[in-house]
Amino acid sequence: MSFRLFDLPAREPSQFVGFAGNEIDRDAENRTDESVAAALADSRVRMLLFAGSKLLLKVRHELFVPWFDRAEAEAHLANLGDAILLGTDSLGPVLAATSGLSPDAPPEGLRALELRPVYVNGLIDEAALGAVAQAGGLLNWHRTHRFCSRCGGETAMRIGGYKRVCGKCAAEHFPRTDPVAIMLAVTRTHCLLGRSPHFPTGMYSALAGFIEPGETIENAVRRETFEESGIRLGRVAYHASQPWPFPMSLMIGCFGEALNEDVAFDGKELQDCRWFTRPETRAILSGTHPDGILCPPPAAIAHHLIRAWAEAE
Repeated sequence: MSFRLFDLPAREPSQFVGFAGNEIDRDAENRTDESVAAALADSRVRMLLFAGSKLLLKVRHELFVPWFDRAEAEAHLANLGDAILLGTDSLGPVLAATSGLSPDAPPEGLRALELRPVYVNGLIDEAALGAVAQAGGLLNWHRTHRFCSRCGGETAMRIGGYKRVCGKCAAEHFPRTDPVAIMLAVTRTHCLLGRSPHFPTGMYSALAGFIEPGETIENAVRRETFEESGIRLGRVAYHASQPWPFPMSLMIGCFGEALNEDVAFDGKELQDCRWFTRPETRAILSGTHPDGILCPPPAAIAHHLIRAWAEAE
């Protein structure tokens, strides 16, 4: 096997996808139970606030600003007792917290938006979007892990939000990220795209599915592709990954070598699944396909998989 590490580009493909621009130093080894209090005492502290699953944004001259100082956060009913330390950036400590404001009726000058439209419409910069992915995933984990999975006792947050400890049996629980394989099955002349029932009109994308316990990434790619399309894969190659806070996944993007071309899908998980030539795929990317077929937006890892193959020699 050839060793290609030093032949790779300085910026890997994962740096160009949405939610990947996080510039926060997480300083994981130095988190303590006093980390949040120390951050709150710092005059430079900035916060991301969520009302339910929605991100709160200040509207300033048609710009959307996701950052709040401590006084603003308190005015917007931030629950600072359960704030999470994201880390530190060049401006100071960064926290995430929930707000007691109604997500459906925020005060004047604020918007409360789900993360998907924030991401799709590019409402905030890449660094902030990356921090939002970190914050959204952690807050969701705390919201759904208030009780111990071992004994049912109530758990409490520790070390700045990166652990919960059961008050009854002392079991320790840590945040988890769900790995998802997203893959583009290809031949030398065609790529395989599928259409899910919940996609916007005309959209096709790479296939995807959760990686199961005891399964390698490559085997998950092969299994999910066969289950969804009837296509068997040989060689599998990793391309890029993407944090995906819906609610807390990591998309692992791969290419797979198709060993057969007869597509077979059940019509339940996918409405359609078919092969596209490289010229057709380039037309999809440029929005000029004669049938109006589209692919996910440029920030999505699926877009990068499709483009990397379409633009290859």
